[in-house]
Amino acid sequence: MMNFRRFILFAVLSLAAFATAQAAEQLSSPNGKYLFRFTQDHRGLHYAITWEGREVTRGDLGVDIDNHLVESAMGVPNDTCQLWTSDLQLTGVDRQVVDTTWRPVYGENAVVRDHYQQMTLHLQKGALDRRLTDGYQKGKEYLLDIIVRAYDEGVAFQYHFPEATNGLFIHVSRELTTYKFSPGTEAYQESWAQGPYHRLPLSGWKDESERPLLLSLPGGLQVALLEAGLHDYVRGKLRLTDDNELQVSMHSPADMITPFSTPWRVVMAAERAVDLINHKDLVLNLNAPCRIQDTSFIRPGKAFRVAQLNMASALQCVDFAQERGLQYIELDAGWYGPEMKINSSALKVAASRDIDMPQLCRYARSKGIGVWLYVNQRALSQQLDSILPLYRQWGVSGLKFGFVQVGSQMWTTWLHDAVRKCADYHLMVDIHDEYRPTGWSRTYPNLMTQEGIRGNEEMPDATHNTILPFTRFLCGPADYTLCYFNGRVKNTKAHQLAMSVVYYSPITFMYWYDQPSAYKGERELDFWKTCPTVWDESRALDGQPGEYIVQARRTGNDWHVGVMNGMESRTLALSTSDFLQKGRRYIVELYQDDPTLTTRTKVSTTVLKVKSGRTITLKLQPSGGAALRFIQQ
Repeated sequence: MMNFRRFILFAVLSLAAFATAQAAEQLSSPNGKYLFRFTQDHRGLHYAITWEGREVTRGDLGVDIDNHLVESAMGVPNDTCQLWTSDLQLTGVDRQVVDTTWRPVYGENAVVRDHYQQMTLHLQKGALDRRLTDGYQKGKEYLLDIIVRAYDEGVAFQYHFPEATNGLFIHVSRELTTYKFSPGTEAYQESWAQGPYHRLPLSGWKDESERPLLLSLPGGLQVALLEAGLHDYVRGKLRLTDDNELQVSMHSPADMITPFSTPWRVVMAAERAVDLINHKDLVLNLNAPCRIQDTSFIRPGKAFRVAQLNMASALQCVDFAQERGLQYIELDAGWYGPEMKINSSALKVAASRDIDMPQLCRYARSKGIGVWLYVNQRALSQQLDSILPLYRQWGVSGLKFGFVQVGSQMWTTWLHDAVRKCADYHLMVDIHDEYRPTGWSRTYPNLMTQEGIRGNEEMPDATHNTILPFTRFLCGPADYTLCYFNGRVKNTKAHQLAMSVVYYSPITFMYWYDQPSAYKGERELDFWKTCPTVWDESRALDGQPGEYIVQARRTGNDWHVGVMNGMESRTLALSTSDFLQKGRRYIVELYQDDPTLTTRTKVSTTVLKVKSGRTITLKLQPSGGAALRFIQQ
């Protein structure tokens, strides 16, 4: 009799597993290049993504919930709790197609197309445990949706818990999302947001990796893994499992009340790594539209740091900013006292600084210049509600948040709430230190830029600088703090000039560590004077991570092109037919390195007349670059 019972139990479980294994759904991108396939079996929920018929990645799906909290609330004894996703059942699939365009308040492109096909997989806990089923019948149903979007630019998916009838509290303990790649795949691993990059195989990592993560597959396919739409949740990084798969690693558990959605997990693939750069508006598309009614106070521009925190120096910096085509000055750490001291109040200027803030703001405004103030999070967390009305009264344009806490749900929520409050007082924001964007600036575009980058405060080399466009800049703007005259810079002056085009930041800090007296009338710095920080159109033309990058951007009828080279000298042929309007004529200002010059910056200036279709030959020095301005005639 016992053997017969075991046989029956085995047969039932086998039939259930067989039936579950048949659950399969797929979704393609509008152009048919991407294919997302969902499957389910007795081991759980799975997916696979292909691009033009080639496998990109595959892995597991789902989140794990602390069953001892959830199921005990549903009347289930702790000794019966199991992996929460173990018996989810697919109950339905909804599909839709969206094809719209929208105009950002500012950006790399004046118009963004939002075109995707969507599949929503509705999952529910199974009825294998009668005690759980009874719980659902009492109004404690447990549902999970997996929302998948396939764009021509990439694939994104997220986990959504619909509203429960009792406003159910959910403790998400970990995410089960994994990414498995072909043997031989290498990744540009970075352990922390301001760390160096290491190209490593998917094995033996000691640390997690930041996102975005760029991977190079054996067949040449280039893949990027990103996070988008993070708000009121925890940051996710990527860690290697014992099976050498990448898994989303939550900073810490998240406590949510339904309805809620986790951040989007994004996968982009391309034959050329440079094409990933041209697809990064996908991150913005995965965020909600702008929620600020009056955006007139949001004004992108270039900024200059006041190095000596006294009134005379600040006024001199205002004059320098006006003369050099900058729009802002910024008073950095120390203007209200030692930033790490709890008794340093950001409600007043330190007694040791002879700065009259309202007077400074009035003088700057008379010159068409705005004022930014740095405030450490220690002061922000204690005084934000008092700071904001005061700074608006002073006439301040924006706040630079310093040493912010990131990662946990509490600090993510606090930080985004602070950005919202700044919008209420018409203040722009620049977040420094470890914060990395996930597209929140579409919803609150007063968040102009953020650090989260190894920039000129660390003085990286050209290899690092030419990796950044393919990694960090895929997820949004970065405050690199561009240097020019400082002697610790490892790269040429033309390399630095080109950064203003290659590196996108609506508020761009220039001449970091420099003082007005450093400028001696260098002709090439007219490029920085005329260069915008936001654009009507952007095209990454060519490049290889760690080797070189060619970026073209248009404002109106004119184009700026930035070329940054790695550690090896090279000759590049810049085809103007890749970006200039056919049949139009242009005046070109070309700035490039010339080691034979006796000037202190060794940058030559050449003026050319060209027509679309002409090829311009650029001879790039090691760690060098070139900057070009095309003015339509």
